[in-house]
Amino acid sequence: MALMILIALACPIQGQLSALDQGIARIPLWAEGAPLAVGKEESDIPTITVWKKPENSKQPLAAVVICPGGGYGGLATDHEGKDPAEFLTGLGIQAFILRYRLAQKYQHPAPILDCQRAIRWVRANAKTYNLDSDKIGIWGFSAGGHLASTASTQFTSSNPEAKDPIDRPSSRPNFSILCYPVISMEPPITHNGSRKNLLGPNPDPELAKSLSNHLRVTANTPPTFIFHTREDKAVIIQNSDLYAESLKKAGVEHEFIIFDKGAHGVGLGGKDPVLSLWPKKLEKWLKSHHFATQ
Repeated sequence: MALMILIALACPIQGQLSALDQGIARIPLWAEGAPLAVGKEESDIPTITVWKKPENSKQPLAAVVICPGGGYGGLATDHEGKDPAEFLTGLGIQAFILRYRLAQKYQHPAPILDCQRAIRWVRANAKTYNLDSDKIGIWGFSAGGHLASTASTQFTSSNPEAKDPIDRPSSRPNFSILCYPVISMEPPITHNGSRKNLLGPNPDPELAKSLSNHLRVTANTPPTFIFHTREDKAVIIQNSDLYAESLKKAGVEHEFIIFDKGAHGVGLGGKDPVLSLWPKKLEKWLKSHHFATQ
């Protein structure tokens, strides 16, 4: 408990992580240090922030691991972390915010290792937080959407023999939410900044292809909700188009919500009278799948 409190009170990195300090606790995903870690600074320690418990939560709850965007070089933990956590809490869903490792220190596969570990961590701690281990979702924005779609298409199976209890459950999310996600790592569809930060300036073409997640969709990809705007110039809507088409071909249940107007990084829409309506569609989808309890 002492370690947990120390990390919850730690100073945010370059002013980017203030939202994470508002959770109940910020917990390291690996107590003995993360794989591939190159140091012991805060930026070397992937964490999960446990958000406040929903009110009147007696039955086991669904949970969502939130992956803020930031081009794999930063974390937008306010409008793509705190705000969605509050939104989920209001629906009776337990929220967790992931702080995954970033460039310049880290490239693939460190972020996906962190994300997979976060899903397994939540599932392994389901009883502690009164969660339904079969209702663990992932929600990603922009580059965080690439991470979430990678977790949804390239997950690991359960391993009951693993020495570390957290490594025993599967890392497959039961559902995914993708907001203006980076999906492809191949030009001209990709977001060049995310590609460079994740894979370097001149990545192996086969590696880039393997992380173009519309090519990795199968019938076992979880049900998915996608939101994008046609006006997005940073991460063009073709990313979501490709993923939605792959989900359709694989027979995966999904909903694809498109708004004409809205720049990149709109989060939950803020005070915009039109864009602020899209979370209502997500709320309806979550309730229709019995993930929301309120």
